[in-house]
Amino acid sequence: MFSAHNVEGSVVTLPAPASDNIEQLRRLADANGVATGFWDWYGNWVGVGAHTLLKVLGALGLPLDESSSTADVDDALRLTEERPWRRTLPPTIVARQGGGYEFPVHVPDGAWVNVQWVLEDGRKGFCEQLDRYVPPRMIDGRMIGRATFDVPHWLPLGWHRLVATVEGGHVESATLIIVPHALSVPLLESPRRAWGVNAQLYSTRSTGSWGIGDASDLADLAAVCADRGADFLLINPVHASQPVSPLETSPYLPVSRRWLNPIYIRPEDIDEYGALPEASRAAIEELHQETRQFAIREDLIDRDRSWEAKRKALELIFAQPRSYHRESQFQHFVENGGTELSNYALWCALVEREGSIELPEDLSRSSAPRVELERLELADRVDFYEWCQWVAAQQLERAQQVAREVGMEIGIMADLAVGVHGFGSEKWSRPELFASGMCVGAPPDVYSQQGQNWSQPPWSPRSLAESGYQPLRDMVRAALANAGAVRIDHILGMFRLWWIPDGCNATEGTYVYYDHEAMMGVILLEAQRAGAVVIGEDLGVVEPWVRDYLRERGVLGTSVVWFEKDGGGWPLRPEHYRDRALAAVNIHDLPPTLGYIRGIQTTLRSELGLLTDDIDTVRSSDRLELEQVVARLHEYGCIDGAEPSEREIVEGLYRYVARTPSKLVVASLVDAVGDVRPQNMPGTGADLYPNWCVPLCDSDGEEVGTEDLPSNERLTSLFALLRESVR
Repeated sequence: MFSAHNVEGSVVTLPAPASDNIEQLRRLADANGVATGFWDWYGNWVGVGAHTLLKVLGALGLPLDESSSTADVDDALRLTEERPWRRTLPPTIVARQGGGYEFPVHVPDGAWVNVQWVLEDGRKGFCEQLDRYVPPRMIDGRMIGRATFDVPHWLPLGWHRLVATVEGGHVESATLIIVPHALSVPLLESPRRAWGVNAQLYSTRSTGSWGIGDASDLADLAAVCADRGADFLLINPVHASQPVSPLETSPYLPVSRRWLNPIYIRPEDIDEYGALPEASRAAIEELHQETRQFAIREDLIDRDRSWEAKRKALELIFAQPRSYHRESQFQHFVENGGTELSNYALWCALVEREGSIELPEDLSRSSAPRVELERLELADRVDFYEWCQWVAAQQLERAQQVAREVGMEIGIMADLAVGVHGFGSEKWSRPELFASGMCVGAPPDVYSQQGQNWSQPPWSPRSLAESGYQPLRDMVRAALANAGAVRIDHILGMFRLWWIPDGCNATEGTYVYYDHEAMMGVILLEAQRAGAVVIGEDLGVVEPWVRDYLRERGVLGTSVVWFEKDGGGWPLRPEHYRDRALAAVNIHDLPPTLGYIRGIQTTLRSELGLLTDDIDTVRSSDRLELEQVVARLHEYGCIDGAEPSEREIVEGLYRYVARTPSKLVVASLVDAVGDVRPQNMPGTGADLYPNWCVPLCDSDGEEVGTEDLPSNERLTSLFALLRESVR
């Protein structure tokens, strides 16, 4: 407590602010999975202030805010300790198959209880109670006891239920998820290594494209790569975006990760297109030519123009009657999509009508009063957007079929974004899953020295558990529906995320921890059932135990030449790379390798005001890095001659990663054609750099179309190198 004077001058006693007992606040944060400090990129320990801790703890559902007192913190700590005692069963139990799992059951002290397991196929049985004495506790004036039960070790993989029946008739159920100890798919069990290609689908256009790469281009690109020996094609996320201008350019900031972006549809490939009246087909061709001519004239991809034309074409095709079997297929798709699909389509229709992704208050969530009335009023548009999802899913599925038919062992490798837009359909549909007043980002690092705010609301760890991890399950299922592998961007997000309170800088955030055993278990279960490989983007500051954990679970890591260093700061020797990893020279957050060795990343960051260090210092560091890389390439015979050309250095780098033991090696399409411009400059918005809007070009800035790739000499040379080197 502390004293203050009121307006009459008398002394009043005010509660002591929470910051007065920072150690107790830190204990509360630790108990709720909130980090009280972190190591910065210089290796210094940075403590998290009381202001941030209070806001984050409040977003996790505790009765705290910036005005909270030390007494409020004490109460919140008591609530945290008592939370599991207030319910009979934990909300969700995730257990590894074959390992057994002990879990607590809380009942009135002395009451009997039995716990039944119910499998997804309907079979039932009882869990065994174990002899584990835990003293009872007084909760809300009643003595509550804790019994301990065990999940049978032989239960099959799957999504099951636990049902507890307590003396007196109380019945409570919980989700039981049995997951693999480790992912086991043929490629991981085989001694053979594989290589593939990484491409930004939107940037890879053809004469048939509508100003942006699409599902038809994807099939062609997969075939080009497969014919040259590639086993997979990693593409950017194809998650849903808003249906009105201005469209979000970043594929990593979708409105939903479960649904697809209809901008990737090729209208002419829809079955009903062939049955259209001649006038309708002529109108669609005119729309196509408009986008084609614009793409030829302009230097950047214009999603708004492409979607506006494509939407009009899709509306014409949607109006065409479907055959009985096609209509039946569509209706089954809608039925399987259920409420989530209906809500997504309704959100699209509302946003379209309102002309903005930010809906008015009385429509701002799916449970808002006016929403059900609007569902009836907008039924036709809801049908249209559900149909768009059906068509997009069919066309992307066809691309995966093509990839496998022409020889790829994996085929398309999907990319899973970290989060969703704060005003997107996913949050609109189920706002209770997200932590209010928070955004996800990253603390400062060497490449983004002011930190990053990705403008994405984080899932609440508690809400995920309460939902039985269904949102995560549905998201992974959707990603693997049309792919043979999934790359999880920033897989550390399954362990912890950098939460930034609204109104704060990225430097004022802190890490919030998730139940990684549950999160990764769900991912592995869905991947195992799909027979898919999982790759985690585990770059940045990662504790060694995390990489060991992922390896143990059968998840491949990611190794990038520019980030892999030995103890002296030199490029890591190829034989010291991880075998359970995807090895790369380049990733989407770096410029193409040709641009990188020219130092374009430093030039742009300096021009955009993103450097905190002196540019000459950074240039010097760049030169040293390149000199060390070239020396290492000479050492391993990956390049010849005293003054190798830029192209020789690029190909030498791919010879280098091909010499690693890494299970997968990936070549960036931008490197294969000699592109220079970055697709993305982390930490910038559209006002600073045209992120995610750069078409695939050669070293002279001339666009390279999908139809140009088979005869591209540079691509042919690089892919031949990998085909011979990666076995």
